[in-house]
Amino acid sequence: MSSEHSKVLELFEYLVIVAVAVAIAFFIRTFVAEVYEVPTGSMLNTIQLGDRLVGEKLTYRFGGTPQVGDVVTFTSPQNPDTLLVKRVIATAGQTVDLRDGAVYVDGQLMDEPYTEGKPTYSLADRTGAVIQNYPYTVPEGHIFVMGDNRTNSLDSRYFGAVSVSTVTSKAMFIFWPFDHARGL
Repeated sequence: MSSEHSKVLELFEYLVIVAVAVAIAFFIRTFVAEVYEVPTGSMLNTIQLGDRLVGEKLTYRFGGTPQVGDVVTFTSPQNPDTLLVKRVIATAGQTVDLRDGAVYVDGQLMDEPYTEGKPTYSLADRTGAVIQNYPYTVPEGHIFVMGDNRTNSLDSRYFGAVSVSTVTSKAMFIFWPFDHARGL
């Protein structure tokens, strides 16, 4: 075998390896997991502005539904080009009530240590708010989401319940920066 033929074969093998690696990465990102950069402080102090997290896609892709307490990524109801990260507060058929700075689901006061005692108020007075009255019953096929930083989060209190079909992943862990790394 000539030296030139050997170099061509070596180059071809290298290109095949790169193509396979790209295909595997595309498959993983599309169907298994994706990395997200958190663009706002709406989930403080659970998730910091600029944190990178891994969202797992398989659970919801194969029939699983978001559960109360899950931190999820979803397409913004206001801007389809934007992904948001929020916590599921209630699911279809549950009733959410906001009173005295606290959240009640189905009449029970929620235990929410992740809010660090910040009060929760309705955003009905903000221009563009969808939900005007509480208690509010979450419609079928939807979830009610809120940011952990309740005083600085546009969430279901503002844009209404989120369609489960727009949920893209369940946030599993923060991996960057390293000093923030932990499970969610």
